[in-house]
Amino acid sequence: MPYVNIKITKEGATAVQKAALIAGVTRLLEDTLGKNPATTVVVIDEVEVDNWGLGGVPIDEFRKKSF
Repeated sequence: MPYVNIKITKEGATAVQKAALIAGVTRLLEDTLGKNPATTVVVIDEVEVDNWGLGGVPIDEFRKKSF
């Protein structure tokens, strides 16, 4: 019974996009590892941007440096 936890920043992913992630990850596990889709759990956690950091800095600051 696979359990997949996807964490994304909370920046407006739509219900359709989230459904596509869930379906795609489920399909990937079925195709790659032969896992049963009926017992595959996918959870999407949306994290507020101010709670997300990368490279030792808040993501907003990181993005400013990267572009």
